[in-house]
Amino acid sequence: MKTLEELSDRREIDDLLIAYAYAIDLHRWDELDDIFTPDARLDFTATGGEAGDFPTMKAWLARTLDLFAGHQHLVAASTVQLAGDTATARTMCHNPMYVDTDGTRQILVVGLWYHDHLVRTPHGWRIDDRRQVRGYMCALPPTDVG
Repeated sequence: MKTLEELSDRREIDDLLIAYAYAIDLHRWDELDDIFTPDARLDFTATGGEAGDFPTMKAWLARTLDLFAGHQHLVAASTVQLAGDTATARTMCHNPMYVDTDGTRQILVVGLWYHDHLVRTPHGWRIDDRRQVRGYMCALPPTDVG
């Protein structure tokens, strides 16, 4: 049976993983400061992105995701392993993204897992290492917008 502390830790970590999806999709870049440690490392190369330290990747996310007319990060089915003041998590993500060009919409669908290492800080749980593992990527046929 899990202790109340374990249940609380898992809930806080789940909330953190969900907060990431909302911050990204609503383009609330400063909310990422409450999700990652200042020295976090992020690696999104598995889906064609970049890798780097948190400040570099925060700027990259803002610059890159602004290129899309829309996107939605649907996160689900996280597994969390607690180890005192550290934890690991693996989370599924289904991410449709689209661009509109000259009256045509192109949709790219990305399926991936986030592999995270988390640490307990005085401000709660934070991700200090995030790596994407690609599941699939596919482009749907272009359609007319309108």
